[in-house]
Amino acid sequence: MSPVDPASISPPAAPAAGRRAATPAPAPGEQPEAPYPRRWWALLVLCLSLLIVVMANTSLIVAAPDMTRDLGLSSSDLQWVVDGYTVPYAALMLVLGAIGDKYSRRGALLTGLVVFAGGSVMGSLVDRTELVIAARAVMGVGAAVVMPATLSLLVAVFPKAERARAITAWTATSGLAIAVGPLVAGWLLEDHAWGATFLINVPVAVVAVIGALVLVPSSKAQGMGRIDYGGGLLSIVTVGSLVYATIEGPHFGWGTGPVTAAVVAGLGLPAFVAWELRHPHPMLNVRKFTLRPFSGSLLAVLFFFFGTFGALYYSTQFLQFVLGYDALETGVRLLPLAGAVFAGAAVTGRLTPRLGMKAMVVAGMAIGTAGVFLLTRIDQGSAYADFLAPMMMLGFAIGLSVSPATDTIMGSFPEDELGVGGGANDTALELGGSLGIAVLGSLLGTSYRDQLTDLAGGHLPAAAMDAAKDSVGGGLAVAERIAQDPSGGPLQAQALVDAVHRAFAHGVATTSLTGGIIMAIGAVLVLAVLPGRRATGQTADSAAG
Repeated sequence: MSPVDPASISPPAAPAAGRRAATPAPAPGEQPEAPYPRRWWALLVLCLSLLIVVMANTSLIVAAPDMTRDLGLSSSDLQWVVDGYTVPYAALMLVLGAIGDKYSRRGALLTGLVVFAGGSVMGSLVDRTELVIAARAVMGVGAAVVMPATLSLLVAVFPKAERARAITAWTATSGLAIAVGPLVAGWLLEDHAWGATFLINVPVAVVAVIGALVLVPSSKAQGMGRIDYGGGLLSIVTVGSLVYATIEGPHFGWGTGPVTAAVVAGLGLPAFVAWELRHPHPMLNVRKFTLRPFSGSLLAVLFFFFGTFGALYYSTQFLQFVLGYDALETGVRLLPLAGAVFAGAAVTGRLTPRLGMKAMVVAGMAIGTAGVFLLTRIDQGSAYADFLAPMMMLGFAIGLSVSPATDTIMGSFPEDELGVGGGANDTALELGGSLGIAVLGSLLGTSYRDQLTDLAGGHLPAAAMDAAKDSVGGGLAVAERIAQDPSGGPLQAQALVDAVHRAFAHGVATTSLTGGIIMAIGAVLVLAVLPGRRATGQTADSAAG
């Protein structure tokens, strides 16, 4: 028997304004087909695909010190090694999700996995900074195909009664990847060079490709019209410019490049909205933003990952640079976060049907906000135990709130727009994470530099002071040179190490205060925008149907 095309069994729906026609109703007396029998095995393949996409960033965190040393990366170079992946990933998801809807969601998944694996192999072989950044960009393009395809296939394969459980498993996989990426990368770095961290992805991608061919059914939108490439181009320019400005401006100053990108993003957004409102078959029906369940859930995803990614970014640096854990030890100490994600997923699976989506999403945001606020207690004498509770709270909050928000977002789209729905959800996730790392990372850097200047200013030559203020890693490298210099010595080196640790701890505490405030504002907005349980169900049904 040929695999079931889940899109073909969706219920009939009257087309909404500015939306494609839904799948035609079955003929009288025709029985709807049964759900795809191997859907839970298919979910395993989708989760494997998601795992490597998320691990591509988290594994790089622990490999960064080795890459910096071997390639001689500047602060700007390292930033773009990380974000060469992020810009195409965030900018392309909406368009590539729509292309997958029209032609083949499974084909999109397979294509994305091959491109992603190819970029990973390239990254493991090159030894020049610009080529590493290019490899990361290729991986980002592959991820932009894979990520929305996993969600659109999940929703297409699972009947509505089982969809929330499947999305909960999908969300838990994201949390697992946050901890597993550094753990596996740290284990490899014990005996291998940093290029091995790129190769983590290749065997998993191969298994996922084989699994997709065997276990994932073909699926595409039925009766979908032409793709709105004009709106797609506007979305790429707008999101890409916004992410670029967000990364470049706070870290390296608002020069011509980031200012121009910010202006382009500011002009591109209203142009995109105007285009979509007038287009007969828009890439994204922007009228959905008037639906409170949809817009509130998108806000929740964006604000939540803003705080979570930002906090994990600088917490991991503290574990490595201040507490002195190596890559493997850091990965091991992130495992409780993954366990907390699964605990939160188990709780939300039981309580969301009883209490409603709004209660779970807002509760998760409140717990995550409290976890970030706990990091304001960090000081020079802090140990791993001071990070354990905040990380577990963030992990629990991911499991508790992200899956019901994602379920609501995907439920707002008809069967012929599932790729676009996945792209919208994942763009909010990636944009929130990028903003969190860029904005909170910039605040951390400013606070660190100011504090280090107060503590060590006048005690170092200007060039050494500039290098020490560049980053916590730069400060420790300067201390190593002072220890080996006859004019310095161990005592002066230790004094600088203490100053660097104290300045970085101060930066973590002050940045966490700002991050907690922003997350709290987001939680209040989400509380105000999301409707109650009954209204959520009615609005989502009318939007998707």
